[in-house]
Amino acid sequence: MVEAGRKQRTYRYELFRAVAAGMMETAGTTFLLLIAVRWFHAGAVAKAVIAGAGSVGLLISPLVVTWVMAGGWSVSTAASRILAAGAAAFAIAAAVPLLPVFTTCCVLGMASTAAIIPLLTQMYQDNYPERERGRLFSRAFMVRIGTAAGFSKVTGDLLTGNIQYFPWLLLVFATAMGFGSFCLARCPTGPVPPDGGSHPLRALRFLREDQLFRRTLICWMLMGFANLMMLPLRVEYLANPRYGHQLTVGMIALLVGVIPNLARLVMSPIWGHLFDRMNFFALRVTLNCGFAIGILTFFTSDSVPGMVLGAVVFGISNAGGDVAWSLWVTKFAPPGRVADYMAVHTFLTGVRGVLAPLAAFLAVGTFTLGWMAGLSAALIIGATLMLLPEIKWGKKARPSSALVEEVSE
Repeated sequence: MVEAGRKQRTYRYELFRAVAAGMMETAGTTFLLLIAVRWFHAGAVAKAVIAGAGSVGLLISPLVVTWVMAGGWSVSTAASRILAAGAAAFAIAAAVPLLPVFTTCCVLGMASTAAIIPLLTQMYQDNYPERERGRLFSRAFMVRIGTAAGFSKVTGDLLTGNIQYFPWLLLVFATAMGFGSFCLARCPTGPVPPDGGSHPLRALRFLREDQLFRRTLICWMLMGFANLMMLPLRVEYLANPRYGHQLTVGMIALLVGVIPNLARLVMSPIWGHLFDRMNFFALRVTLNCGFAIGILTFFTSDSVPGMVLGAVVFGISNAGGDVAWSLWVTKFAPPGRVADYMAVHTFLTGVRGVLAPLAAFLAVGTFTLGWMAGLSAALIIGATLMLLPEIKWGKKARPSSALVEEVSE
């Protein structure tokens, strides 16, 4: 039974932190790559590294969970300190505007925002009641999305014709992360429950022990690789003169940041409601179809209206993906092992998040974006077909019992 005081305090500070998180989201999806392309004229490898910066944090998330568990830290205290380190990295990038420093600090800063995700999921498990979890999460996410949309618009307009002032933007990102660290430090949480193991990758054993967990993550790997491969290419497609769009920074921010986030803002509470009540695997199948349609529409259209439509469809699907990706393990994992299950999920997301942008930026020199969009959609549809047999298990999801026990029944 979750204490009302813990729920309210966590929810209040998560609403505050959502403002900072929305600003940081624009860093990963739009502005860091824009700076790399328009100011530094970075090559394929540097752009891929920056695009995959957050995924580095996902890769090390199992190590973070192990470190927090071994140290007996409360999950919010540990997450707060990691964000503070990320804030320092962006401050350094602002002070030393050189491509190697910029690239390194982007990795460190964005990795810190991703590495804490399993800790946050444990916090939601402990502090949000089961039947309200999706709703409370989606409400805070609405603040994050609204901030991201507004910040994308304002910042895009300010940087149009003034890209040389990007160090000030990096200082804003550093400040946002510092504020996020402040908010997390005030959320009431306990430590990650020990499980008797000490190996930093011990959580990966759940892939062997839990059949449904393993099958679901295989499907998610195919879908996620396809989606993450095309995500950074949105900025590349719009910003690189090679594709002939001749768009301003403000217009790029509108198509990549503002429009998708407005669609997310409208749909986020709806998807949060559906997450609490709908068969999870049916929900995931629906979202996959939306991602495939959005990718095809965006990259096969040379007109602004077509790209706007693709951005809207992507934003609608992404709203549901936010909730499903962040909370799905709470439906299946034992309550004390939510952070471990999430660490496996984020680790594998990190694997594809590092490899997918690299594959994308190397392949785009050989293949057309239309061909790559078709391949991406085919991978997503394949993952969706593999997921259809799992729908029957979604009816039995219950956060209070181990998935292993449920499968054995």
